[in-house]
Amino acid sequence: QVQLVESGGGLVQAGGSLKLSCAASGRTFNTYTMAWFCQAPGKEREFVAAVTGSSGNTNYADSVKGRFTISRDNAKNTVYLQMISLKPEDTAVYYCAAGLIVGSRSYDYKYTYWGQGTQVTVSS
Repeated sequence: QVQLVESGGGLVQAGGSLKLSCAASGRTFNTYTMAWFCQAPGKEREFVAAVTGSSGNTNYADSVKGRFTISRDNAKNTVYLQMISLKPEDTAVYYCAAGLIVGSRSYDYKYTYWGQGTQVTVSS
């Protein structure tokens, strides 16, 4: 069992930055692929970024490439999402997810554990 707790969301102006954190419980954190998804009002949940457990390989949605960076600290059982050059269209609830992923890391159904979400609002 893995429990995930996100933090770091808030209100920021367009062009600003935020750093989200996701703290995980459990002793096998480094075996899980960790990911961030987001869900805007009236829209489906979308993939943002993922990082594998041991090798730290990353992948990103095209809409955030060059602006968002996912990273993890296995010693602290924490995954981060550094967001810069934020746009109003980035406004959403951001969810942290963990899973033992085979193949593509961008499908939400592959992730077993989810956090409660943290709101990110970008004003224009």
